[in-house]
Amino acid sequence: MKLKVCGMREFENISSLCKLKPNYIGFIFWAPSERYVTDKTPKINDSIKKTGVFVNASIDYIETMIVKHQLSAVQLHGDETPDYCKVIKNLNVEVIKTFSISNNYNFSILKSYEKNCDFFLFDTKGDLPGGNGINFDWDILKNYPLQKPFFLSGGIGTDNIDQIKKLLNSQLPIYAIDVNSKFEISPAKKDIDKLKLFKKELYEL
Repeated sequence: MKLKVCGMREFENISSLCKLKPNYIGFIFWAPSERYVTDKTPKINDSIKKTGVFVNASIDYIETMIVKHQLSAVQLHGDETPDYCKVIKNLNVEVIKTFSISNNYNFSILKSYEKNCDFFLFDTKGDLPGGNGINFDWDILKNYPLQKPFFLSGGIGTDNIDQIKKLLNSQLPIYAIDVNSKFEISPAKKDIDKLKLFKKELYEL
């Protein structure tokens, strides 16, 4: 089970987080977000995948950010098409395509994305592309028909450990848990002690 901590920005906070050795750290390159990265990001250990989160951005912008921030992965959080995902994948980064899940979600649309993404990410459908701080009904995942591994996201906190354990006992190809707002002291600043406890409990599952 992998762990992704998203919505980081402050260098000292990021340095403390790196000591916990999450598998991915996410940086948001979408201007309306209160976690938007406006300028620089620190260099982090190569064992941690530095992930840029984009929403309907231009190919040129993403390519520029990949080079400027030395991104290892790109998370697409908008209405990007399968062909768009293919272009990003050809930039030699890992591609994570996000889908906003609501009740009665039709997973069949994911089939056309399967070969052009490394992973899917399932988040809660809300007013914003992400960071809404609420879970979706995970029971709907029993309808997921593919074997493409996915990140589970959407308002995940320490109180979700038992639910995560139940999901891991199913046959679902869950690759990683993605956390953000439930671990924040303020936008883009995480409670490292709380994350440490969560990671410990997660890896004991």
